[in-house]
Amino acid sequence: MPRSGAAPGVPRVGVLGAGYWGKNLVRNFHALGALNIVCDIDGQVRERIRRDYGVATTADYEAILDDESVSAVVIAAPAVAHYATAMRALEHGKHVFVEKPLALHCDEGKKLVDFANKNKLVLMVGHILEYHPAITELSRLVRQGELGKLQYIYSSRLNLGKLRTEENILWSFAPHDIAVIIRLLGESPVRCSAQGGSYLNPPLVDTTLSTLEFPSGVKAHIFVSWLHPFKEQKLCVVGSERMAVFDDLEPEKKLVLYSHRINWVERKPVAERGGGQVIPIPNDEPLQQECRHFLDCVSKGSRPVTDGESALSVLRVLDACERSLREGGAPVPFVQEAPGFFAHPSAIIDQPCEIGDGTRIWHFSHIMTGSRMGRGCNLGQNVVISSSVTIGNNVKIQNNVSVYAGVELEDDVFCGPSMVFTNVINPRSHVSRRHEYKKTVVKRGATLGANSTIVCGVTIGRYAFVGAGAVVTRDVPDHALVLGVPAKRVGWMCVCGTRLPGGTPEGRCPSCGKAYALDSKSCRELETEHDRSEYLVASDVAVKD
Repeated sequence: MPRSGAAPGVPRVGVLGAGYWGKNLVRNFHALGALNIVCDIDGQVRERIRRDYGVATTADYEAILDDESVSAVVIAAPAVAHYATAMRALEHGKHVFVEKPLALHCDEGKKLVDFANKNKLVLMVGHILEYHPAITELSRLVRQGELGKLQYIYSSRLNLGKLRTEENILWSFAPHDIAVIIRLLGESPVRCSAQGGSYLNPPLVDTTLSTLEFPSGVKAHIFVSWLHPFKEQKLCVVGSERMAVFDDLEPEKKLVLYSHRINWVERKPVAERGGGQVIPIPNDEPLQQECRHFLDCVSKGSRPVTDGESALSVLRVLDACERSLREGGAPVPFVQEAPGFFAHPSAIIDQPCEIGDGTRIWHFSHIMTGSRMGRGCNLGQNVVISSSVTIGNNVKIQNNVSVYAGVELEDDVFCGPSMVFTNVINPRSHVSRRHEYKKTVVKRGATLGANSTIVCGVTIGRYAFVGAGAVVTRDVPDHALVLGVPAKRVGWMCVCGTRLPGGTPEGRCPSCGKAYALDSKSCRELETEHDRSEYLVASDVAVKD
């Protein structure tokens, strides 16, 4: 009797399809100690799996879905079956890894994403190129500005290879490059066009050239074909300072940076060629990195790099290019479901992140991966929200504010222009202190004035008010008004933002009439007249005693 190949503590995986590409997934999940069962309709394939890996096999997909020991399903079926098989797995409460494309129709892809999100299930798509160490390094170089301002991207994925009868070359080859280009640019295109030809099995196209136009002005060309005399897999990224070439068929020089420049001599452009710098790349198998990432996400309940949302963006580009093909190559607008928030075209939003309905994000702001923002927020110009930051509902962040990792803003917080958060006590440029980040909490309704500084590790109490230019070095009580450097309490503030009169045990707001219990260390709202009466009686007794 075949045994389970899954190791203790590792999510148990069932694989659907062990043929052309599925056999590679079977091999990797077995090597990672996760393989439990494999489904394939070919008896010879099942026999090979039992012989090579000693795990259970079946020809019935329902056997995997009904197996309660299997927590995740890996789908390497033909693309036409991706939606139906993935949805069946999600409906059975299984986490899903599905090979690209996510589906063949945008509405089907959206249903998969919505179902997975609603039921808190991991949905990951096999965009393997995003796990290639060369692409990981290229992404880092782009983020750090090593190439300068990106101007143009070109990719070619060519082969005299396996011909498909279910999906055309665009859907078969282009998803990898589309996914990487969107990741590098951090934006979706505004227009797409594609031209192609059908030679072997009309009307399926065998070769296409697609053009993507992005809001930043970057254009990308993607050339794919399975009618080519030799194999080629290249990605060229052209920046204002350098050019990068990723060649996946190069055994050693997979990623090379070129310092080619264009100089203007007597008002004419003259090319200046620079030498190529080979970037060292780890010799990691991308597919194993991808499979390991899926298992980690299942174990931790985290979002994959290539989650359903990112795959849906790729699906929408493919759909736009397909529409252009049908219209003879005419450019068509990129259509995506309107989000419940507004973001200016110059803003950069790294997926995955969460942004609530009604939130507005203005010019040149940057929302990083993994951040969470509630409903009705407003972010001014040049605002940065770092990874893992949590922001509540109705938070207002004015121009030129960076909210760093470790900061949590509760509902109704106001951050004035150019105020500053920190995340380490003693920063040094040459010393990495990422492991020393301190948590800063700004509680509901607090106001942080313009140019104020909040030193990390403190808590700003509910409805506290930090004056402009103040430097907060210790916790601030609820309703406290603090001023100066370092900040000291000089009074108390009402929920409405009006300073409360002092000198008596009870403070009543002259603007809204709310009553508060005051002493030298605290301020709390007396929410009802009964609370106020009891407090005044107790205060009077305390004074007489």
